Amino acid sequence: MVNRLVSGAHYGLKDWLIQRVTAVVMALYTLFLIGFFLTQPLTFASWQGLFQCLPLRLFSLLFLLSVFIHAWVGMRDIFMDYVHPTVIRLALHVAVILALMAYAAWAVQILWSVQ
Repeated sequence: MVNRLVSGAHYGLKDWLIQRVTAVVMALYTLFLIGFFLTQPLTFASWQGLFQCLPLRLFSLLFLLSVFIHAWVGMRDIFMDYVHPTVIRLALHVAVILALMAYAAWAVQILWSVQ
């Protein structure tokens, strides 16, 4: 009989694909912002005007969610590789998940509070 420990390991194609897709989203957003900075004067009014546009708010939210998912996959893999006691590893997983959820809620609050 195989004794399987609760660890949450999901190495494979799905994780690789998630990392790549989120990296592409982050790269596109970064290139967009670089293009904006190079073509527009950097003033508070232009920055505020940029973020009043709903599609950009949604793109920004997609970017931030991609950062959080990318971070989760990376941190989970680090914990799986280097933290061997199951209780500590699961506690770290829960701490990272809660932190990322709080960051996501904060990001939504910030993006939709722009007037």
